[in-house]
Amino acid sequence: MIAITERAATVVQQYYAEDPTLAGQGLRVKVVGGGCAGFTHEIYFEDQTTELDETFQSNGVTFYVDPLSLQYLENTEIDYVEESEFAKGFKFSNPNAKGSCGCGSSVSF
Repeated sequence: MIAITERAATVVQQYYAEDPTLAGQGLRVKVVGGGCAGFTHEIYFEDQTTELDETFQSNGVTFYVDPLSLQYLENTEIDYVEESEFAKGFKFSNPNAKGSCGCGSSVSF
């Protein structure tokens, strides 16, 4: 299960309200190779799914996760943080991560 905080869900709903072309789309959440620790989390709007995707809902937001990413994302919570004007965005609290790089943008499993 993947969850999103109320604050992050509110931000997603604002994106929907500002861009009508996003209507009917969910969020694709995945883990991809990259970053200095080995893997990064990705999140983006998606209107195409496959029969292999798992679908989750949390706080009114629909997520699509491919089977490979799902094994790394189980019990992950997505929040939205605003540390400064230049440091804001979605933050993944992933209990499966064993470590992260110094800046926190990539993780190891």
